[in-house]
Order: sequence, then structure tokens, then C-alpha cells
Amino acid sequence: MPTLSSPDPVPESPVFWDRYKKEIFAVIIIAVLALAAFAGYRLYMDRRANAAAEMLGSAKTAAEFQKVISEYPGTAAGASAYLFLASAQKNEKKFAEANTTLQTFLDKNPKHEMAGTARLAMAANLESLGKKDEALATYQRLVTSEPKSFAAPIALVSQIHLLKEKNQIEEARRVCETVMTQYRDSASASEATMQLRSLKPSNEPAPPAIQPTVAAPPAPALTASPGVSLQPAAPPAPAPKAPQPSAAPPKKP
Repeated sequence: MPTLSSPDPVPESPVFWDRYKKEIFAVIIIAVLALAAFAGYRLYMDRRANAAAEMLGSAKTAAEFQKVISEYPGTAAGASAYLFLASAQKNEKKFAEANTTLQTFLDKNPKHEMAGTARLAMAANLESLGKKDEALATYQRLVTSEPKSFAAPIALVSQIHLLKEKNQIEEARRVCETVMTQYRDSASASEATMQLRSLKPSNEPAPPAIQPTVAAPPAPALTASPGVSLQPAAPPAPAPKAPQPSAAPPKKP
């Protein structure tokens, strides 16, 4: 009659420890070293971030902002320094250089919370350079790529004056209505409302031109000559009526 085989006996604790104690010690040491390395890294990064923020806080010129970018790449302060540098370049009327700086910021920080602000600034710089079509396209791409961002209604309102300059009145009206319906709670909604009131449909006839009225020349003043009265002459007396013939007396029978 076959007998059932019993499972392998569980090793007792002393035997298990003696057999695997080296592996256990190795795992513990690795865990301790990993925790120490992580804590050291966090401490280093915190100190580095604090130093970068302190340098950015004291920076005032374009060269100082550039120094923050060079010495502290990958930090929050280093990313913000790109925006400050672009602003300083714009103030110096270096609009093309400012856009280069902003594009570098976007390439390195595509998901940054200030990415929409950077794109708005780039469009404004293009307007300053006289590149109105490129500026309009930049505003439109921003609305398409970030429709839920705070920059979207601002980009829409910024399109209105460019569309008016291109005589695209219906498109400008559509933009105003989009802001008023989809972004009614934003500060840009009131601006869109005012812009819409100033726009007239392109098929509306122009009001007729008002012809200037020419005033009649004043009547010449009358001067009195000696012996001549300026009073109006009296109307002529009516002619006497001719006597009517009297009626004939009745004949006697």
C-alpha cells in the first residue's frame, strides 16, 4: 500500500539564520546605504535649490540672470531665471534675443506652469518686431494646445486687434463670443464684451456721410440817410367804393 510523502520540514530558526545570515546582512546594509544616499541627495538638492533661489533673488541684470542659469541648471530658480532674462532683454528692445531665451525655456521645461506665459510673451515680441501674422499664429497655437490654461482667454483677446487690422471682422466677433461663452468667469470676458460692442458686421452698410450745411450770408445792415426814415412805409389807403344804384320804386297798379 503506497504511503503519502510528507512535505519538506521547515528549517528551524537557528538553521535558517546560519544558512542565510550573509544574504540578510547584505540586504540590510544595502537598504541602509540607499536611505543614507537618498537623505544626502535630498540635503544636497535642498541646499542647492536654496542657493539658487538666493542668487536669483539678488539678480538684477541680464548677466546676473544668465549666471543663475549657468550655475544652477535643473533648479526651479534656474528655470525662472530664463523668464527674468527674457524680460530684461525685452526691456532693452532685444525682442529676437528674448524669444530665443523663451524658446530655450520651453524646450527645457515643456510642462512648466509658466509655459503659457512664455508663449504669450513670444507672441507680444513678434508684434513688436512687426511680424503680425506670426504673432497671430502663436496666439492661436496657444489656445489650441492649452485650452484650459489661464493664458488661453488672454491669447484669444490678444487676437482681436490683429484681426481688426486684417479687416477680419467676423472672425474677431467669433473670438469675442468664444471668450464670453467658454471663459465667462475670466477677467478677459469683460474685455471681450467691450470689444464686441465696438465691432460691426462686415455686411452692415456704412452710415451715409453727413453733408456740411452752409450758413446763409447775413443780410446787409441798413444805414439811414439824412431825411430818410427806416420805418416801413404805411400800406396804401384802400380806393373809395363806387356808389351802388338805388333800387327802382315799385310801380303802382
